[in-house]
Amino acid sequence: MSDPRRSVILTGASRGIGHATVKRFSDEGWQIITCSRDPVPEHCKRDPNWTSHIPTDLTDPVDVDRFVGEAMELLGETPLNALVNNAAVSPKTDFQERLGCLNGPLDDWREVFQLNLFTPLVLARGFAAALARAGKQDETEPNAGGGAAIVNITSIAGHAIHPFAGSAYSTSKAALSALTREMAVEFAELNVRVNAVAPGEIETEMIGDEYEPLVNRIPMRRMGTANEVAATVFQLCNPDFGYVTGTEIFVTGGQHLY
Repeated sequence: MSDPRRSVILTGASRGIGHATVKRFSDEGWQIITCSRDPVPEHCKRDPNWTSHIPTDLTDPVDVDRFVGEAMELLGETPLNALVNNAAVSPKTDFQERLGCLNGPLDDWREVFQLNLFTPLVLARGFAAALARAGKQDETEPNAGGGAAIVNITSIAGHAIHPFAGSAYSTSKAALSALTREMAVEFAELNVRVNAVAPGEIETEMIGDEYEPLVNRIPMRRMGTANEVAATVFQLCNPDFGYVTGTEIFVTGGQHLY
């Protein structure tokens, strides 16, 4: 890859918020490398900006290392302008209950934390050199600006009790919020900004009828869209937000205010 366009790596790209985010970056002309457990839809393969998709099991540390290696080979010496840690899991127990403090095996908790917390950390470490190249480039090119960016997708559930999220998911997202703040300080030395986006109730294929009563708890009286989350992620990677780091933006329609 020697393309002068800005580049982004995004996890969990095959559906929902991840898929909408890929489309937003593509519409803006960015070069895109993605991974997910699932293959991408056929119509997305025709996107000229969607350079590469690498099927990866992000719960498997060995597979994560493989993904980093393959993506770094694709990048070569090209700077990486943004990393979006979107992939996450919110599992149910064998009894179809959300994974909580009193149910489900601890191994399931470990799997949740592996994907929702440790994988973003490993990816940030793995791509630090490529992100630093973009940060250094922006230091020497005044019109580029903003440095590189990491955006972690957290959740409203990491800040308040949520009826459907489950304790394992909620605490993993709270930990990711804390990790975002810590990373912002350490990665600033590389001219890499680190922020988070915390979605609330977003209309995706994962939303069922049970979510409808939650609309009454949203000041804007509607669910959000994946495109609205994607737009927020994109802006955090935009040079216009070049002095923003260590921030978590709530895309909740005001639900987090209660």
